[in-house]
Amino acid sequence: MKIKQLLQELENTVPLAYAEDFDNTGLLVGNPEKEISGVLISHDTTEKVIDEAIGKGMNLIISFHPIIFKGLKKITGKNYVERVVMKAIKNDIAIYAMHTALDNQYFGVSGILADQLNLKNQKVLLPQPKTLRQLVTYVPLADAEKVRKALFEAGAGRIGKYEECSFNIRGTGTYKPIQGANPYIGEIGKRQEEPEERISVIFPKHLKTKILNSLFETHPYEEVAYEIFELLNDNQEIGLGIIGALEHPVDELDYLEFLKKKLNLKCIRYSSLRQKPIKKVAVLGGSGAFAIEAAKSSGADIYITSDIKYHEFYQGENRMIIADIGHFESEQFTKSFLFEQLTKKIRNFAVALSETNTNPINYL
Repeated sequence: MKIKQLLQELENTVPLAYAEDFDNTGLLVGNPEKEISGVLISHDTTEKVIDEAIGKGMNLIISFHPIIFKGLKKITGKNYVERVVMKAIKNDIAIYAMHTALDNQYFGVSGILADQLNLKNQKVLLPQPKTLRQLVTYVPLADAEKVRKALFEAGAGRIGKYEECSFNIRGTGTYKPIQGANPYIGEIGKRQEEPEERISVIFPKHLKTKILNSLFETHPYEEVAYEIFELLNDNQEIGLGIIGALEHPVDELDYLEFLKKKLNLKCIRYSSLRQKPIKKVAVLGGSGAFAIEAAKSSGADIYITSDIKYHEFYQGENRMIIADIGHFESEQFTKSFLFEQLTKKIRNFAVALSETNTNPINYL
């Protein structure tokens, strides 16, 4: 299998279209046409991870964090980023990063953390705006079901836990073929009235090309009439963070102790206790200060994230505990998740979990 084939498989599950604008995801180093000798799954790409890939004979590293985040103007080996890139190129090792593309998936970084904490009734905390599209098209009655089925198979018509959702109205379409046309129904120079069905379906934005290809392949008309609208509806499958509930209320200190044990934490930095039980929990893997207000507005009793600064702890305002569990710690299950997903789908080359601990923070 070539690198590009595996990456296409990955991007069918975790589309890069949902990565944040500031991010740098995708294939960062390497030739997509190369055959894969093996895949190493890592949290970060450091020099030690490159050495590990070399030692194991693997030429593709799939990393959560991107090693190249800002533009590189020079590659001289003066810092760790440049040294990693130089060593990867020298040893013909490709590097691929997922980062916020995975962060923004319902089942992604925060979803993995929420599952570890056994949260119930999970919902996206900060849905990403403008991720949904609506397709409207007009099809002769005899072909309507064939077109509708093709759109569903391409991924259109899913709303939450429901599939094959559409709205359909029957009416009359008119058109007049002119010289050079090859009409499916009708004659050149004569206006045609045709019973048609107006089909309307919703789809996620990354499937636009696939949806349109399915429409054009199955629609009988030479010229297909269709409209695409950008929707403002929240998409509860795309966005950052998760809000969920505990099965039973838990004392605040007991819950903090549970967190420490469950996530194997060295320490937790947290804001003032409220002297109320924990019922509702918000989580956001990685740096999450920007979502404090969203977590508070959602009614969370505790917000679990990382990289909280001194003054940001005040923003809980005794309505919500803010718990900083550490950046790496909040994302620690991501690597294993990627490994499990890949090994389920790919069996024709080796996939290995990196044994290198890339957490740059140590505790006494």
